Amino acid sequence: MSALLDQLRDGLPAEAVVTDTDVARSYSHDMASFCSAGSPAVVVLPRTVEQVQHVLRTATALRVPVVPQGARTGLSGAANATEGCIVLSLTRMDRVLEIDPVERIAVVEPGVVNAVLSRAVGEVGLYYPPDPSSWEQCTIGGNIGTGSGGLCCVKYGVTAEYVLGLDVVLADGRLMSTGRRTAKGVAGYDLTRLFVGSEGSLGVVVRATLALRPQPPRQLVLAAEFPSMTTAGDAVCRIMERGHAPSLLEIMDRTTLHAVNEMAQMGLPESTEALLLAGFDTPDPSADLAAVGDLCSAAGATQVVPADTPAESDLLLQARRLALVALEKITGTTLIDDVCVPRGRLAELLDGAQRIGTAYGLTVGSCAHAGDGNAHPLVCFDPGDEDEARRARESFDEIMALGLELGGTITGEHGVGVLKKDWLARELGPVGLEMQRGIKQVFDPLGLLNPGKLF
Repeated sequence: MSALLDQLRDGLPAEAVVTDTDVARSYSHDMASFCSAGSPAVVVLPRTVEQVQHVLRTATALRVPVVPQGARTGLSGAANATEGCIVLSLTRMDRVLEIDPVERIAVVEPGVVNAVLSRAVGEVGLYYPPDPSSWEQCTIGGNIGTGSGGLCCVKYGVTAEYVLGLDVVLADGRLMSTGRRTAKGVAGYDLTRLFVGSEGSLGVVVRATLALRPQPPRQLVLAAEFPSMTTAGDAVCRIMERGHAPSLLEIMDRTTLHAVNEMAQMGLPESTEALLLAGFDTPDPSADLAAVGDLCSAAGATQVVPADTPAESDLLLQARRLALVALEKITGTTLIDDVCVPRGRLAELLDGAQRIGTAYGLTVGSCAHAGDGNAHPLVCFDPGDEDEARRARESFDEIMALGLELGGTITGEHGVGVLKKDWLARELGPVGLEMQRGIKQVFDPLGLLNPGKLF
């Protein structure tokens, strides 16, 4: 420990090295439940690339594991400390280095908060689409690490589609650049895409070149009430089949609506089984909403209410963004599934999650990015009740299994981390897992970067 601290301090300012036990403990885990976390030996908060390189060189020389972190808003335990590790918090590397409206790119450090970047590029008429629900807190580095998505994925895609290039510090402290800042480029293997979603297990991202889009018009949102999840799922299929391009397409079930109302008194309808939100940021959103409203009615919607103004639309979106927090307040803790299935199977998944919750005597509330089939069933439980906690974990696993049975994947945007390690092995199979481990060995032969995550 003494040698570690001495060597770290040789290349870092005093304020960048945190050894206070209580402070260090606050960096030990992200927001996931049921994920083990150790006590870090030290927390390091660098401000420069050179300081990150010094940390990695020191870690390699002394064979100390390193856990890279952003804002710790993750939901899979990917940012959890391992015992005796260096926690490498990148939140102080928070500069937007460049915004180029001609090339439509931004160059940022990993600690830049998603919402801060979105507002900065908006000032010059540009748009950074990925918008996780935690966008006011989560960082770009964390978004890259987990390959995160958000409400607008249905039209604009996820983080991976906007990362053009990266500067990455490797496990031994070398600095590598990947990708490009040009509109096109296919030179060599796509190492940039490899790092997106790697959860800090291959290297530490210290700079990112991100693609931007022209800022779209303000969107308008429609709310449609359905008597069942099946009819809501049918509406989603009709909307996509007819070629509509909504900027968002979200579902909340009755349990979620009640929880949001309980927390924020938003007046959402609680008698409906499913509420579908459809948004358009097209030149004539009212016409698009009218067409989609007709499709919802044909699918069985009992009421269709289009928002008249962007302000009304923002209120509906705020209700959706509050879903996870509101459900957590029911019992104090939730296990958040992140299963993505084909759109046509989404209703089966959400209905199945409800049945599983009932079978285990637990509350399960669901919301979903319906446009891309990414569902978030939340299992609510009391962590102080040992039996209830056991039932919560078993029901979580049953929902994961159902997702795979329906042709889906164990995670659409939250990542694997600690929470889903066993499930990753099931999804990939032995050959796929062997190849993934081989890639890890190439980039991190000593196994020091975020050990115990993924597999």
